Amino acid sequence: MNAPSGIFSDEAAKLPSASRKRLARLAGVFYLLVAIAGGFAEGFVDPSMYVAGDAAATAANVTDNASLMRLGVIAHFADAIFLPLTALTLYLLLRHAGTHAARLMVVAVIIAAAVKSVDTVFSYAALSVATDGSYETAFGLLGSNALVLLLLDIQHHTVLAAQVFFGLWLAPLGYLAIKSRLFPKALGIVLILATPSYLAMIALAFLLPALEAQVHNYLVILPIVAEVWMLFYLLIIGVRTPSTADHSPAPVTPLPA
Repeated sequence: MNAPSGIFSDEAAKLPSASRKRLARLAGVFYLLVAIAGGFAEGFVDPSMYVAGDAAATAANVTDNASLMRLGVIAHFADAIFLPLTALTLYLLLRHAGTHAARLMVVAVIIAAAVKSVDTVFSYAALSVATDGSYETAFGLLGSNALVLLLLDIQHHTVLAAQVFFGLWLAPLGYLAIKSRLFPKALGIVLILATPSYLAMIALAFLLPALEAQVHNYLVILPIVAEVWMLFYLLIIGVRTPSTADHSPAPVTPLPA
């Protein structure tokens, strides 16, 4: 019995243009959910709680904003769910352009999602310490505050570790975007160049954090441009419609008389 065809078929390259566009837009929806969940958790909640080097302020932030912290935990988990769904949908769309690159893209994303799930556990543990009086009874106020800071220190640096793999998935994605000719070549190039920018940010964050703080706004430009461009291209356009020339039959050489 033949497998049913559709946008999730293994033969995505043979799908009609409209089906490819639907698959691309589904990837765009997942990517948008990643942007919303990740932006809320990492761009708003985490900075609102974590004060590097200040245990008392960090613990007070967590205690005073426990509900927001819980929402941040859920957002982190949502990010870890929708990121692999994005990659898997793009895998179905693009793997005909390079199976090995498509697999590398998915593996990098799965590792990133797994690390993000682990860092979320540390956030929840910090919340538990800050809101459960038994820890203050056992360790004293200073000890429990220090434990909250330690857990969020670990969470903060685990997020950075996850971003290594989140940066690495952009290079094979850019390669596939170019190879498949379903996206503008310039977009593929920017996606590839975003990977070394990501890796440079992470390396500096661990090796020379003061320098990273100074150059962060410059290094983040390419990743932001690449990801925003890809997101809106998927949502609005989907994929490029191949030109007639790409599919025109080869000219037939006339036989000699």
